Amino acid sequence: MGRQDSGQNSAQAPADVIVVGAGPVGLTLAAELARHKVRCRILEKAVAPSLYCRALGVTPRTLEVYEDMGVVRAMIDAGLWFEGLCLAVDGAPARTIAPDLSDLPYGMIGIPQPVTERILTAHLAGFGIDVERGVAVNGLAQAGEKVRLDLVGPDGREDFAHARFVVGCDGAHSFVRHALGIPFEGDAFPYPFMLGDVHLAFPGDLKPARGIALRLMRLREDTAPDMFIAIPLPEHGRYRVSMLAPEYLAAAGSGVAHGIQSERPGPSLGDIQAVADRIAPGEIVVGDLRWSSQFRISMRLAARYREGQVFLAGDACHIHPPTGGQGMNTGIQDAYNLAWKLALVMRGKAPASLLDSYEAERRPVAEDVIARTVAESVNIGGSGGARDRLADTQIRVSYAGLAGAALVGGAAAPEGLPGDRLPVAGDRAPDALGLRRRGVGAPLRMFQLLRGTDFVVVVAVETPGALVAAEALGARLAESGLPVRVVAVAPAGASLADPYKVSLVADEAGAFAATYGLGAGEAVLVRPDGYLAWRGHAEQVVAALRQVAGAG
Repeated sequence: MGRQDSGQNSAQAPADVIVVGAGPVGLTLAAELARHKVRCRILEKAVAPSLYCRALGVTPRTLEVYEDMGVVRAMIDAGLWFEGLCLAVDGAPARTIAPDLSDLPYGMIGIPQPVTERILTAHLAGFGIDVERGVAVNGLAQAGEKVRLDLVGPDGREDFAHARFVVGCDGAHSFVRHALGIPFEGDAFPYPFMLGDVHLAFPGDLKPARGIALRLMRLREDTAPDMFIAIPLPEHGRYRVSMLAPEYLAAAGSGVAHGIQSERPGPSLGDIQAVADRIAPGEIVVGDLRWSSQFRISMRLAARYREGQVFLAGDACHIHPPTGGQGMNTGIQDAYNLAWKLALVMRGKAPASLLDSYEAERRPVAEDVIARTVAESVNIGGSGGARDRLADTQIRVSYAGLAGAALVGGAAAPEGLPGDRLPVAGDRAPDALGLRRRGVGAPLRMFQLLRGTDFVVVVAVETPGALVAAEALGARLAESGLPVRVVAVAPAGASLADPYKVSLVADEAGAFAATYGLGAGEAVLVRPDGYLAWRGHAEQVVAALRQVAGAG
């Protein structure tokens, strides 16, 4: 059977980047590449989206990413805010743990993965890009700056395509990772789990409030605790439940080392009810089973995230226990990190060496997530005592101090100010409320000013002379050829005329000064992914920008 070159002769337009896998990570990457004006294709071997709710929890940091992408309203409308956890161990009275996240831009929300994929697919289609379903990759070869993929379409027709870069977002059993020969080292829990999408009724006093998850445990010596975990879904009374799989069910069929095992029989309604009866007798009635599955939990990390012109993202390079809902979110943030770097390189604004910072920044994050979720899973039957309320928010993910990160150290943040430490290069750029812009009736947030695909220089100004300097800085930055904007923040009450090509806002509530701690004439450089790349005096920002992008 002859092959046709998808990149030249078929109906598909040539692509600069091919994304393999159309889960949340691949869809995010493709949409971000398109937003950054990079031509891409996205291939998915499954002919239809999965009905399995593999991932559910969405962290506050991922919602910030969704805000920048322009999909946060659709996501929130489709989700259910997580309000806390109802925990009961060994029949003791249940208690609710509800961390206060009201000081963050967003809380923790639950959005079933099929819904997340539907929203991201529609968002991607807005850029004129459709998921190519039923297209499997069965060969990969690199030559210079070109990658060739051998493809098989839904009708069995063989094809091939070329691109400058390929990113494998094709899950824990990634063909791309296997084709590259990248080790996926780690271990697995020795016992299988089962899960299902069900309706729960609570005839007794156990019924949790809406948005509250349920974790019931009975501890056992020298083995995992018996457990019944129920995570609320947006529909009233519906939950995704998970528990240990009984031996008779785990022994049936064949399986793989990790992930959902669709080739094994899923638990029946009776299997799930039996666990509920054993742990909470007479208090939970399970009904209306929509789907169920067995799954295995592994802890694995790819030895490297890149081989030549090919990258890995999401479950293709890291998997870990689902504790805290970190997996999909970590993968989405992989994609968000990689997209702007690929875009700068593709547009000739940065050298290929900038792409080395992707692994330098994201692999240590996955290492930390694996270590933390494994520790929490091992202690899942523990006391559930006080813990860092921000532990699972991913707000504190930082690239500070990582060798090879796309950062410039710049000045250290001043010490001795109230509240948490001030952000430094490598930290997430925090939001700040109460900013006012002339002619705009409502106050603004810093995130509104940072949104977009550009670098943003945020400079503190107090006098007309400082504002003139900010205008001149904007002109110098424009000469760099890099996508960059300037935002000038003045103290409340400052009488300054509107500048040219600089966004001027007043720090009416004082939140920006308290959050960023910039003195007059000082600035921060914010990357397109919302991380600080540098802080220091504004006169040095041009050199810092070129250094971060590898352009100077």
